[in-house]
Amino acid sequence: MTTPTPSENVRSALVVAAHPDDIDFGAAGTVATWTAAGIVVTYCVCTSGEAGGPVDRDAAEMIRTREAEQRAAAAQVGVTDVVFLRYPDGSLTASIELRRDITRVIRQVRPDRVLAWSPEINWERVGTTHPDHRASGEAAFAAVFPDSRNPHAHRELLDDEGLEPWTVPELWVNDGPAPLRNHAVDITDTFDKKMAALRSHASQVGDGVALEKALRANFGAIARAAGLGEGRYAEIFQVVDTR
Repeated sequence: MTTPTPSENVRSALVVAAHPDDIDFGAAGTVATWTAAGIVVTYCVCTSGEAGGPVDRDAAEMIRTREAEQRAAAAQVGVTDVVFLRYPDGSLTASIELRRDITRVIRQVRPDRVLAWSPEINWERVGTTHPDHRASGEAAFAAVFPDSRNPHAHRELLDDEGLEPWTVPELWVNDGPAPLRNHAVDITDTFDKKMAALRSHASQVGDGVALEKALRANFGAIARAAGLGEGRYAEIFQVVDTR
C-alpha cells in the first residue's frame, strides 16, 4: 500500500453521505480522531433515510426518528453541526440541484478536507454500494471540483447568497474499489465511540451486539492488511489531492 501524507494543517472538515448511519458505518472512527485533534467537522446528509423502515412505517415519523438518531450519533464522535438536504431516500441522483446544494454547504463551511463516498462500485462488498451512496459521491466530487471553486458555477450562490468560491484541497473517498484505497486510519482508540454512534441508530441496528462482532472482524482485517498488527482496528480511504 502506498500511503500519501494527508495535510496536517486541517482546521475543518466536511463529510458528505447519502443516508443517516452511512458515516457511522464507514468513517465514524476516523471522524472521532479528527475531532479529538481539534478539527471541526460538519456532516451533510443528502437524504433523511425514510426508506429504511418497515413497510407500514409513517414516512414523516421515520424522518424525525432518523434525523434525531444521526444527530445523537454525531455527538458521540464530537460533531455538533449536521445538515440534512432532505432529498428522497432511495432515488438520489447526482443532479445539478444536488451538486448546487453540496456546493452551498462547502462554501458555508469552507473545509480543508471533504470526505465522501465513492461514485464507483466496490465489487468486493456490493452490499455497501447502494446507488444513493454512489450518487452522493459523484455529486460531492463535482461540488469539490470544479463547482465550489468556480465563481460561475451555481451563480445564485454568489449573486443571491453572497457565498464566495472555496477550493477544497483534499478529498477522502470511502468504499471505493480496493486497489484505489491508499490511506488507513488507526481507529483502535476510537472504536468504542464508533460503536456508540452506531448504537444511536436503534431503528436500524437494534442493540448492535451482532453488529459489533462483525465490525471488529472487518476493521481488524483492514488493520492487519495495512500493517498495523493484531488487535488493532482501521478504516481505509482513497486520499486525493484536489488542488
